[in-house]
Amino acid sequence: MKRIAASIVALSLLTACGSSPESTDLEENRAGAMESYTIGAQFKATAPITFDMLYSDHPNYAIKNDWLFWQELTKRTNITITPSVVPASDYNQKRSLVVSAGDAPFIIPKVYPPQETPFVASGAVLPVSDYLDLMPHFKDKIEKWKLGAQIDTLRQEDGKFYVLPGLHEEVWQDYSLAVRTDVLQELGLAAPRTWDELHTTLKAMKAKYPDSYPFSDRFAIPDPGGNLLNMIALAYGTTGGWGYHNETWDGQNFVLTGAMPQYKAMLTFLHTLVAEGLLDPESFTQTDDQAKAKLAAGKTLVISTNAQNLVNDYRPLLKDGATIAKIPFLAGPAGEVKGYTRLESGIMISAKARESKNFVALMQFVDWLFYSDAGQEFAKWGVEGVTYSKDATGTRILNPDVDFVGLNPSGTKHLQKDFGFSGGNFAYGGTTELLNSTFSTEEQAFQQGMSTKTSIPVPPPAPLTDEEREQATLWETPLKDYVTQQSLRFILGQRDLAEWDAYVAELNAKNGPAYIELVNKARTRFADKNK
Repeated sequence: MKRIAASIVALSLLTACGSSPESTDLEENRAGAMESYTIGAQFKATAPITFDMLYSDHPNYAIKNDWLFWQELTKRTNITITPSVVPASDYNQKRSLVVSAGDAPFIIPKVYPPQETPFVASGAVLPVSDYLDLMPHFKDKIEKWKLGAQIDTLRQEDGKFYVLPGLHEEVWQDYSLAVRTDVLQELGLAAPRTWDELHTTLKAMKAKYPDSYPFSDRFAIPDPGGNLLNMIALAYGTTGGWGYHNETWDGQNFVLTGAMPQYKAMLTFLHTLVAEGLLDPESFTQTDDQAKAKLAAGKTLVISTNAQNLVNDYRPLLKDGATIAKIPFLAGPAGEVKGYTRLESGIMISAKARESKNFVALMQFVDWLFYSDAGQEFAKWGVEGVTYSKDATGTRILNPDVDFVGLNPSGTKHLQKDFGFSGGNFAYGGTTELLNSTFSTEEQAFQQGMSTKTSIPVPPPAPLTDEEREQATLWETPLKDYVTQQSLRFILGQRDLAEWDAYVAELNAKNGPAYIELVNKARTRFADKNK
């Protein structure tokens, strides 16, 4: 397997670094493009160009036409973005509709692989891997950060990939649990570092406050237990919640996730928390606002969080000297592990963009804004001298009147709301230094703790043919839905875990083994092709 994996990585790097026939026949598509565009170059179109873009509008920082982001972007690049604005809550559905109908804007951001897969067979989105010679910054980061194996996980059966992912220098774990630290101090307890220690902590909290659920979680909609199951599954050596896949790589083969002994052990642990009154059963159905209201009222002491939730959502809610902090990412039976992926949500390019006279300029622009160090710094921090400055060491500092994630609470303006920077449509990926640059001291300590954990292995590619994908689609959703449904029943005690064997038989009857056989067949075929 090591030889095969190395061959696949070599293939991906070769593809990333070389030219392809598709990308060389572009003489009619170079209007506005730079004649010489290389690593470190500031992209600026040779004539003004307007590109349309699908835009996910976040309610916490709703889009404004007069943002400095838009003005400065045009000033630096000669590109004007025309956003097709969609509420974040409807974004996935709207994106599917416009892409399937062939009406998508040229730039389609916030695509979490494998969300691009349904659009491949129809030809609605561009095989971006054919045009990487137009994107020197993207290629450079793949090579420099040794991301070949990660990129390979995006490849379809034709060997191409259709989404340009956000690229991180290192594995980044943002989500963890937030715990009322004043209560820990009251009980004489340190922050838990394992799931078993969390169990002990919750029992101590329950003993002190018997009428409460110590742990009541958020992120239940649309994926019940989205973050909770994602985190604990990793600790148990499987997948769940936001990270759930019907197939999990066990080091030798893909296996059916919902039937894994590790998956059962995870559900058993969560069931114990619910049965002992430590985990609120509504954690899997309530809205985020309901979960936050319980925290604000002191009815709960533990909740899922990320760095921004902690500062923006939770701390302003607490009263009477209550304090809360993000605890270390909890370890479990799988050890001190973290995820493997250094890819983030990315960008699809509409297939119709290929026929535009400005196609080369489009790819250069995307490369600069999303993948160059300068473009990433701009999208995240804004304009030096206006939103931030640099000290003698090069450290970025928000200007006195600007706040972001609580770094400058006296600021009267907000980097996202008032200027449009650090928004989810543009600012993701980059160096670890850039990632850490907006973190508080406590978040930097959390990230330092994550750096000592071991990344789980990258699963091998297993791209399906169009015919296999059509068959797999008939099996995947019913399998996932049934695993989700029965997982909640096991956790909440609505189904006895003594029925596990019967449940596995039910998964088998829903074509679980056939699906896994299909995936492993695809894995073997791809490996054989790329020896």
